[in-house]
Parts: sequence; C-alpha cells; structure tokens
Amino acid sequence: MQMLILLKIIIMKAKNLFFPTLREDPSEAEVISHKLMIKSGLIRKVASGVYNWLPLGVKILRKVENIVREEMNSFGGQEVLMPMVQPGELWKETERWQKYGKELLVFQDRHEREFCLGPTHEEVITDLLRREVKSHKQLPVTLYQIQTKFRDEIRPRFGVMRSREFLMKDAYSFDLTKENLDLSYKNMKEAYVKIFDRLGLDYRVVKADTGEIGGSDSEEIHVLADTGEDLLVFSNESDFASNVELMLEEGQDPQSLKGKPSPDGKGTLELKKGIEVGHIFKLGTKYSESMNFKIQVENENKFLEMGCYGIGISRIVAAAIEQNNDEKGIIWPEALAPFNVCIIEVNPKNDQKVSNQCEELYKELSNQGFDVLWDNRDQGPGVKFSDMELIGIPNIVTISKKTIENNHFEFRTREEEQGVHLSLNELLTKIKG
Repeated sequence: MQMLILLKIIIMKAKNLFFPTLREDPSEAEVISHKLMIKSGLIRKVASGVYNWLPLGVKILRKVENIVREEMNSFGGQEVLMPMVQPGELWKETERWQKYGKELLVFQDRHEREFCLGPTHEEVITDLLRREVKSHKQLPVTLYQIQTKFRDEIRPRFGVMRSREFLMKDAYSFDLTKENLDLSYKNMKEAYVKIFDRLGLDYRVVKADTGEIGGSDSEEIHVLADTGEDLLVFSNESDFASNVELMLEEGQDPQSLKGKPSPDGKGTLELKKGIEVGHIFKLGTKYSESMNFKIQVENENKFLEMGCYGIGISRIVAAAIEQNNDEKGIIWPEALAPFNVCIIEVNPKNDQKVSNQCEELYKELSNQGFDVLWDNRDQGPGVKFSDMELIGIPNIVTISKKTIENNHFEFRTREEEQGVHLSLNELLTKIKG
C-alpha cells in the first residue's frame, strides 16, 4: 500500500524575517558590494575582515553552494569535510610553515603543540590520501569540500571581497600520470564553466601565475567588474584571456595592448578589470614528493600527480553585486536571488480578502517551484518597494483592495518602473519567463 506524503508549505513572511535594512550608506564601506550587503541586511561586521552572515546572506550563500555542489558531483567529485584547525607538522613537511608568511595564523594548544587555521588544505588532503590509497586501482580520485578558511590579511577591505575569514570550495585531484592529471584538470575546468554559466555572471577564464600554491599550469576565473583589482586582457572573438601581467614586457604600458591582434589569431585584445573568484592549478608532484606520497606500479614507486581547484563562495556573492546593481540596490542574477518573487500586501490590517489572496498566490507560486517572500509588514507600500528593490527580488506582485476589485494582479520586475495588470495565468507565464 502506497503512502501519500503531503508536504506542508512553510510560508515565509517578511514580518517574521530578520533582515535589518538601512537607508544610509555605511561609512566604513568603500565599494558598492560592501555598502549594499550591509544596507540590505546580508552581513554585519564582527571584527576586521570577519563578518556575521544574516538570514538573507546565508540563503544566497546556499544557492551558490548548491550550484557548485551539483556540478562537482556531476563531474565525479566526492564531498568531504576537513578540519579548519591543522597540525603544524604537516605544513613543516612541505616547508610552507615559514614560507607561507604572516597570513598563516598559528597558535599552540595546551600541550604546546603547534597548529594553524587552514588557509588551504593541500597538506591535510595529501596526508589523508597517503594513509588510504595503497594501489593504482584506487585512482583517479577527486575530493572536495565547502568550508571556512582563514588568511590573516594585512589589510582586510571591501567587506567579504577581501576578508580574513571566508567560505570556499576547494577540490583536489590525484592521478597516476601527467596525462591523467591533464584530463582531470580539463574536466574540472569544464565544470567551472558550467558553474559560472549557471550563476549568470559575466566572467573570463584567464591564464595566471601559480603563486604560493605552486605547481605548473594555472588559470583564474574572474568576474568582470569596474572595481576589480586585477587587469585582464582578452580577445573580443575567442576564449583567449590572460592576466595582463603575464603579457607585458618590463616598463610596458598595459593600455598599449588594447586593439592588438590576439595571440591565438582570433580578434583583437580588450582590457577590463576582474574580481578573482576561482583558481585551478596543476600541482604535479610538488606535495606528493614533499610528503612522500607514492604507490608501487610494476616495480616502480610513483609519486601521485595532484591538481587543486578553488572557488570563493562568499566572494562570488560580493562579485555578483559589483557586477549587478543600480541606484536602488542589488539586481541579482535569477540563480542567486534570495527569493524569486515578493508578494507585497497593501494595508495588511485592513482587509482579510487581501490577506487571503496573498496566501493563495503564495501557495500557488510555491507549488510551481518558486521561492516566495510575502511582505505582510505593517509598513506603507513605498517602504516595502524600497526594501525589495534594495535586496534585489527579481519579481514583485502587489495585491490590494483595488487589484481584487479589478480581478487582476499588479506585476513588475526589479528593473521596471511601471507595473502591469495580469490575470493569474498571465502572471505565472510572466514569472516563468
């Protein structure tokens, strides 16, 4: 006998939602994403470079996480969770305990053993795999996590764009040969393209320096924005893109590259600023050799070929805002909006019919798969519209005594000034796009 399970719709009402919005720009904020994240109630500062994420902010983080997780899983990655606190002896094996610099926050426990807060997890993941992988038949393997990192930035700024504590997806691949590493790297790059396509952001994959992580090949993913700290050069007709520093001779003006033929022979070069939100590396045997991770294959001991692949989950939120905003507030790409639709109830205390229709529409939209907020606060319509524009809800439906009398809904998108009158079917069609 089959059991019918009825899922109860949990109605999210703005009256019960903790989202403390502000009307004035916060004085400490330098860039637009920092201003809007504070004004819209996404974050609040705890200490320099350390933030509380409030309910709306967490909701957006989870949407980013879910897209990343789905693509990592479809690629064949397996999720793990490693500790934020890491033993110093692992970092000493790779000689990064001193080399990493003061961004590595170190401390001792009560037994005077040395630890650090993890800025990255190459040492921990290599130690895990060298204990468990004993045969080439267990390869290849790619593990990833979505977890908090800490880097003791000398000058945290721009809110969560350059904070000390941040949320990151880091993945690590282990292969037997360089050819297999090349394949893992290629597949991961394709997964990254799918992720950022789904996020709805204007981005470029650019050639980059390997930096402190080390290894051979390296590419960064940048969200294009005027406030970006990196200058990028890319073709206007192909996928060629690079950090401008890798294209310049000493003393050369970056602007001199503009309009020149692209190195791949397709189109000409353009310059734009970008915000780094992802980085992929071919590490080779850098960590497997320093940590003596090798397996026997046909009477030969082989060090494992590694790749590492990061995405800044919390930085993506800020980068998306830098790229998508206006004088009213945030304009989220559809995939990142905390809610797809807001129902604004006019004069909620005065007419039960209005409240009833708001509830009916809420349930209808929820059943259609939309994420809905019902603004039933005891505030005037102007305040409600301003708040919904500030936090970036893409679709706004207004229900009032007048709309009920005229048997329609008033609808407008986040970017439209004037609403239109629609029937229920027209409204659903409009929201579905």
